[in-house]
Amino acid sequence: MAEEIKLAPHVRYDDDEIGHIGREHNVYRRDRRLSRQSSIGSLSIHSAGGGTRTVEPGTALPITYRTLSIEVDEGLQRKQVVAKKVKEKDGVDLAGLQWHTIDTSELTRRLSVDTTHGLSTEQAARRLSEHGKNKMTPPPSGLFGKIIGYFFGGFGAILLIAGVLVFIAWKPLGQPPAEANLALACVLLAVFVIQAAFNAWQDWSSSRVMASIGTMLPDQCIVIRDGAQVNISALDMVPGDVVVIKQGNKLPADVRFVEVSSDAMFDRAILTGESEPVNATIDSTEDNYLETQNIGMQGTHCISGSCVGVCVATGDNTIFGRIAKLTSEPKTGMTPLQKEILRFVLIISSFIGCVVLLIIILWAAWLRKSHPKWINVPLLIVSCVSAAVAFIPEGLPIALTTSLTIVANIMRKNKILCKSLKTVETLGAVSVICSDKTGTLTKNQMVVTDIYAAGEEYTPEAARDLVAVLRSDNNITALGKKRQDVMDELRLLAGLCNSGEFDAATMHLPVSERKINGDATDQAVLRLAENLGSVAELRRDWRKVFEIAFNSKNKFMVRLMSPASQDASNTNTVLMIKGAPDILLPRCNSMIGDHGEIQPLTEAQIHRTETIKDDWSRQGKRVILLARKPTVTPFSANPEKEVLVAARQGLTFVGLLGIVDPPRDEIPNVVNILRGASIRIFMVTGDFKLTAQAIAEECGIISNPAMIDDVSALGREVKDGSTRRAIVLSGPELMTLNGNQWDQLCQYEEIVFARTTPEQKLRIVKEFQKRDNIVGMTGDGVNDAPSLKAADIGIAMGSGSDIAIEAADMVLLDSFAAIVAAVEYGRLVYDNLKKTIVYLLPAGSFSELWPVVTNVAFGIPQILSSFLMIIICCFTDCAAAITLAYEKPEADVLRRPPRNPKKDRLVDTKLIFHAYFVVGLLQCFSSFAMAFWYMERKGVPFTAMWLKFGDYGSLDSDYVLATTNTASSIYFVTLVVMQLFNLLATRTRRLSIFQQPPAFNKDTQNLLLFPAMVFAIAIVFIFCYIPSIQNTIGTTAVPVEYWFFPVAFGFALLLLDEARKWAIRTWPKGFFAKVAW
Repeated sequence: MAEEIKLAPHVRYDDDEIGHIGREHNVYRRDRRLSRQSSIGSLSIHSAGGGTRTVEPGTALPITYRTLSIEVDEGLQRKQVVAKKVKEKDGVDLAGLQWHTIDTSELTRRLSVDTTHGLSTEQAARRLSEHGKNKMTPPPSGLFGKIIGYFFGGFGAILLIAGVLVFIAWKPLGQPPAEANLALACVLLAVFVIQAAFNAWQDWSSSRVMASIGTMLPDQCIVIRDGAQVNISALDMVPGDVVVIKQGNKLPADVRFVEVSSDAMFDRAILTGESEPVNATIDSTEDNYLETQNIGMQGTHCISGSCVGVCVATGDNTIFGRIAKLTSEPKTGMTPLQKEILRFVLIISSFIGCVVLLIIILWAAWLRKSHPKWINVPLLIVSCVSAAVAFIPEGLPIALTTSLTIVANIMRKNKILCKSLKTVETLGAVSVICSDKTGTLTKNQMVVTDIYAAGEEYTPEAARDLVAVLRSDNNITALGKKRQDVMDELRLLAGLCNSGEFDAATMHLPVSERKINGDATDQAVLRLAENLGSVAELRRDWRKVFEIAFNSKNKFMVRLMSPASQDASNTNTVLMIKGAPDILLPRCNSMIGDHGEIQPLTEAQIHRTETIKDDWSRQGKRVILLARKPTVTPFSANPEKEVLVAARQGLTFVGLLGIVDPPRDEIPNVVNILRGASIRIFMVTGDFKLTAQAIAEECGIISNPAMIDDVSALGREVKDGSTRRAIVLSGPELMTLNGNQWDQLCQYEEIVFARTTPEQKLRIVKEFQKRDNIVGMTGDGVNDAPSLKAADIGIAMGSGSDIAIEAADMVLLDSFAAIVAAVEYGRLVYDNLKKTIVYLLPAGSFSELWPVVTNVAFGIPQILSSFLMIIICCFTDCAAAITLAYEKPEADVLRRPPRNPKKDRLVDTKLIFHAYFVVGLLQCFSSFAMAFWYMERKGVPFTAMWLKFGDYGSLDSDYVLATTNTASSIYFVTLVVMQLFNLLATRTRRLSIFQQPPAFNKDTQNLLLFPAMVFAIAIVFIFCYIPSIQNTIGTTAVPVEYWFFPVAFGFALLLLDEARKWAIRTWPKGFFAKVAW
């Protein structure tokens, strides 16, 4: 009979195989106690190296992180509102759900699963085919809304209104209708359609980039199948799967808890908005499905402890899936850079609005009465519309979108995931990076290299040989008393006081190649234990009674273990502890001798142990102490407190382990590059002070070990303003600092913070921010989440915990070295947008405004026709502006200090001055000079037009009009040609064109410039040299000499800009540098 699985309140599975398993294994073992069973940085829900998934941009999928939206918060707030309605039964009806009210035996019966054995591979495959992947149906794409956005986004609405107005000026207002107006209206509508098509292509292109980024995210989780823990893709989870949940994990589906540790807590803020975490329980605490604490909902985080749960809903059937159906796609907000560009455009628009209004007032109050034949209504409409459309830089929004898409693509290639466009922008301003050590600066491939036990140092190989000899001796004397050895004790603690688990799929591989679920420290210690003997045998011979997981406050892990053969009524147990020597050594009063006997721990032995610990730490090794103590099973209402009290004293020292985690090969170079970019990089770690200092020296974070200050260098009263070099501080020392000392500390170039807690990390971030630093913070553990959230840019590693990745703004999927590319291209976005604006304003705004102003105010024929204004703005300039988005970083981009967001605006007075009153004035003056010189040569002197308003005396009006049309074409050609040289000049802000050549150098070239230049020249020939178009829009062929003069002017403009840049480079604090844009 076919297997049937329905996630209705009363689900039954009728196939014989599942029913048999359910009947045979449906007894829930309540005596099986699970306590805290996790280590910081556990990879259980998304172990690296897993499968990939496809992400629909803009879709709120909890298992795939909301990485693609610009403002995640808006979507979450909307879902929280809906969740509140669900609680109040105004939304989805959850009254029929009973997974939280039935007991665990009924749960396992209904889902036909045993919590120890899990589903079989065949069962999982059948359920996956029936229920489908564990993902939610994407929301409606909103195609109609998108199409409207494509047409009316940016300046689409202005173009459409302008086209309609010009059509009206053609007919019915035109008497007679002017063909030029019809042509202008058609061009405006064509540009309206072209920009819509470009917007659609850009949206499709950026969606592809973002979706490909999404597929890089790991989505693994640990489930029990066929009796063994295995890693599977969260997308392959099915109802009935037994899920292992550890601290830091994000739930991939809705689960009913069947085993929980005493401190298991979940953060449900993503669903409910409530900031307080809730305890996980086995039994129901509320009738409301959303409020009961024995259900873990998809998308929520385990912030402490550990659990085992049975999956009860996947995909659309989860609470998150049901709520998602009630919400539309989250709206995307505007980034600060987009807002700044909008502000700039609004200022420009307001200015041109005032100019247009002034023109209308002048016409209505003066010209209409004094010179009625000079400007009629159709001409007034065309002049106003042309000035408005030409003055607004239409190419700017396109250039912005293109720049951000290009950078997103580059980030993807460098395996950097930026969750929002804000991150890209802020990267260009970051001035301080506080980096975690393990897994970020180091390879996170820990190996035990040294052992100290019973007063002797061993290598792991020597210890293994010793254990082999011991076993051989014991086999020979098997009938007699077996000899105990300190290595037996060390192996016992290393294998049992350890939350790491070998992945069943890799058990056939050598120990060094096996995959382990657990943090890097546990992995190293577990591999040592396995090399000394079978860990599986140890764990069969012992049973766990209670556990307190390692955390950054305690700095140790505790397990209570009893022999498996011990009678249940016997309360004797062994406390096994593993952690930081500086915390645990003072609690020891005895030690294990060479033959396993317990000896008093003397002062000399304590001194020797501390000496070895310090020596190993100076070598950059992490040092772990193993100890034990006989005790009894906790019997009070607060077992955790009881165990912690027992661990405060009377411990028996077993040994020290020295663990090496080598720095990543590329880190010294990365630190050097960041320092060259005036970014200070500090180390913030929970490791011992000497270990942190040694690794910092290897990484180059501390450049001169001979000149390192300590906390005594920070005076409590004196506020010294001088720059300091290097300092190493511990977490406890940080808590003693006052405001003056923080002021001094924040002036140091090189800082190592050791033995820090999450609260101290958070304070470090806030203190540096308080002093106007833009702070980037890296982290990978659960306890890093607060500081990642508080930092201006939170940076997580792809191998970090789910909650760290969720809290971060940026995820480095491969290596910390990618941060260099991230900073470089973050600065590049800002640079290229400034270049685009500097390029667009001189011709597209300034030089096109004055022909209209002189025409209306001074009675001179409009020396640049309205049609050609639109052509410059929407074709020749726009194409070239887009190519500037493809500019490579300048060679000095990582040698400049980071920008100050409060002072360094995208458009400031320096940029406006350069664009309008340097380049714009030169172009405008040159174009006017060329046009009026031509008219002078043709017998139409300037004085004959000044304040004449169409009354040219003895000159024939038709001749003046024909001459003006040619002059207009000359003005047009002069502007277009000079803009080609302006394009080359604005490619760089400080470097010469010879230092940043546009061709023949792969690192600096932008070959798209040349097609854009050819396109601009082609546009000139199309509109000025094709007879049928000439007759329609009133253009003429331009005499050849009027091509050469603009080239000379263009060269002069380029040389002038080269001289300006040379002065900036030569005198970096001189006048030209101060006014440089």
